[in-house]
Amino acid sequence: MALHETFSLGVDPELGLQAEVAALNAQFEGASAHEILLTAIRHQFAGGIAMVSSFGADSAVLLHMVAQVDPSTPVLFVDTVKLFPATILYRDQLVETLGLTNVRTHKPEADDLATNDPAGMLWMSDTDACCHIRKVVPLANALKGFEAWISGRKRYQSATRAALDYFEIDEGRVKVNPLADWTAGDILDYARTHDLPPHPLVSQGYPSIGCLPCTSKVAPGEDPRAGRWRGQDKTECGIHWPSHGKEVDGSGI
Repeated sequence: MALHETFSLGVDPELGLQAEVAALNAQFEGASAHEILLTAIRHQFAGGIAMVSSFGADSAVLLHMVAQVDPSTPVLFVDTVKLFPATILYRDQLVETLGLTNVRTHKPEADDLATNDPAGMLWMSDTDACCHIRKVVPLANALKGFEAWISGRKRYQSATRAALDYFEIDEGRVKVNPLADWTAGDILDYARTHDLPPHPLVSQGYPSIGCLPCTSKVAPGEDPRAGRWRGQDKTECGIHWPSHGKEVDGSGI
């Protein structure tokens, strides 16, 4: 029985979840990414956990780790219909190479696009709203029925992720960040050791890859995510904000 199931008996569910996450972070301090994944997938959240992957710049590393634990683990991929064609091809390559058997591709609802972005140009005027209908809402729908999900975020990626824990609470679920303390060098070493194919855009100057209209090349010395929504205060698409499942209001997500 998962800790949150135990705590929920006669205890406020949110308090139980907070206690579970605190206990997990204490238990796995200094643990390896493999140990975290093994426990999360096979024991703590067995049958109720999915990995969320963008099949982006360094996604192969965590996908490979998950495949080693259980290749049938659900992998949720949101195709915003604005991605680089190379990302779709890379997804297909990794699915075959790693032997993943349960990759689920989710797209924005046709009605949402017809109502909110009929011309497909919403990204030019409101990137938050564009991300919301093309990525946040599809992922929220994809996660229904899961009690936990695995993220590939790392502390080194940006200032907003510098204090990232291995386990977090997100919209009533536990989010697992097994690579939280990994460095860029760790990622590269693992990929080389296991001969993992790189995303084809990385060698062209894209260390972080999102949708085509809102991703630009990064110059040497820049933050790896500097090419995402360049020139804006925006640093996240919204799926990693605690309010990611909520509606857009006048001030954004």
